Amino acid sequence: MRFHLIDRIESWEPDRHITARKVTSVTEETWQSGPDGPVLPFGLALEALCQTGSWLFLLSTGHRQRAALLGVDQVTEHRSVRPGDTLRMTADVVGRHDGAAVLDGTVSVDGEPVLRAEGIMCALIDAERLDDPADTARMAEALLGRRPV
Repeated sequence: MRFHLIDRIESWEPDRHITARKVTSVTEETWQSGPDGPVLPFGLALEALCQTGSWLFLLSTGHRQRAALLGVDQVTEHRSVRPGDTLRMTADVVGRHDGAAVLDGTVSVDGEPVLRAEGIMCALIDAERLDDPADTARMAEALLGRRPV
């Protein structure tokens, strides 16, 4: 992953569930102008959720497989994200078959939903096709709080 939208993995249960967070900063270049000030594009909140799901499969398989997004059945947007908000991403596996998985997930701020995505369809691919295994291992240690970023 070259564009990281996760700061910390808070908890995970292999092949079932993961929770992660991202602290936003006004210095990031991703903000768009909104009527009440800068807002994070919903597509990036969805990307943070999808990255969270990919980390679930990376961790569950000992960094051998990662999820590549195929599509999302439904996304419901609830509220905007502002600079300084802490995103909390939760994802649950609702189906897994040979080489594919389906997740449902939520991005929230202070317990308030930002967006809900259902039917996040992913192909499970060899992780080393996209990233160096040593880089993935270092990033996993940092995201799990075992070493500095």
